[in-house]
Amino acid sequence: MKIAIVGAGIIGVTTAWELACDGHEVDVFERRQAAAEESSFANAGVVAPGYVTPWAAPGMRMKVLRSLLSAHGAVKLRWPLAGRDFAFMRAWQRACRLETYLANRGRMQRLAFYSRLRLHGIVDACELVYERSDGYLVLLRGAREQKLVQPGLELLREAGAVFELVDADAARALEPGLSTQTPLAGAIHLPQDEVGNCRQFTMLLKRHAESLGAQFYFGCDIAPLSRAQPRSLSLSAGSPAVAYDAIVVCAGLGSAHLLAPLGIDLPMAPVYGHSISAPIREPLNAPRSAVMDERYKVAISRQGQRLRVAGGAELGGHADRIHPAALPTLYKVLSDWFPGSANLSMGVQQWKGARPMLPDGPPVVGASGVPGVWLNLGHGSSGWALSCGSARVLADQIARREPEIDIDGLGIERLLRR
Repeated sequence: MKIAIVGAGIIGVTTAWELACDGHEVDVFERRQAAAEESSFANAGVVAPGYVTPWAAPGMRMKVLRSLLSAHGAVKLRWPLAGRDFAFMRAWQRACRLETYLANRGRMQRLAFYSRLRLHGIVDACELVYERSDGYLVLLRGAREQKLVQPGLELLREAGAVFELVDADAARALEPGLSTQTPLAGAIHLPQDEVGNCRQFTMLLKRHAESLGAQFYFGCDIAPLSRAQPRSLSLSAGSPAVAYDAIVVCAGLGSAHLLAPLGIDLPMAPVYGHSISAPIREPLNAPRSAVMDERYKVAISRQGQRLRVAGGAELGGHADRIHPAALPTLYKVLSDWFPGSANLSMGVQQWKGARPMLPDGPPVVGASGVPGVWLNLGHGSSGWALSCGSARVLADQIARREPEIDIDGLGIERLLRR
């Protein structure tokens, strides 16, 4: 088949690779000038399937409210808020029901564990060498975090995640760079989880997809799909339509605009995350892999010779502007745990990325309901953790093969029932 993919982030590139492996003729169109320039660019890089769960969960409404009132809260609202933001919040509240949460958590975790397996398979098959390391440590500052994390430990057990609850001494043995000046009650150690440079992986896999015949076209702003010819693409600036056997939409937030003429209404909103990246000053004072501060929901990961500090969830505001209050928590958490580890006077990269979130949590992977148009989108903050599995699931569906995992609830019909 001749297949076009719109979007060259981690989702689009993994999809292109899987489809090229299946022998399809693949063209990928991206509005930016390179792959992985948006949500895939500077995320935390953590692959922890047991922690891939919906944000819409029982009790989350009160947690979000407390976060909004805290100076260092993980969730913030910024002005201006758009109509889609209000619609997203209403749908999110409805999805916080226990039954809905349990179903969506199962869907996300099945996909996440499968995706990690696929990630390792791709790395081995392509012999990819990129910035990565094994192990993930969730830091518990005090008795409050130890208590609050107990339900999460039960979820990890139910998901089959390998983990160990360790004391402060054992945590510091695993990550010797942790400051002894910051109180630490203990940690959750997940030895099978990992951290990796998402953008670097994406760029390497793009080359392998090209070696299989996939073609990438950058600087291409694609026009909304046509109801009359849904399997044709043209540029928004105007160009002759090019017909394909199938179109796969992996364009993140831009997907809603592309699909609107087809009557596909996606309740997707940008939930912004932030990160800072800086050169490592003293390797012995830096993390060996990745840690997450449970209180502030901030991850600190090692990306080769750099440190990356990432976290926060921001709804509303300006897409191209970092709010002054968005970064202080990242600097605080870095200073608390790894003081002096990063050279903050030499070109700190500050990044804001829009996570394409669906209110109930799972992405949409599969047929759109319009013949020949397929979807792989809405992965939110878990795009890196879900990408490889999502791509294989979609490729199997296009080939009319039974996917290797249960995909119930990952289709667009889940959203149509809301």
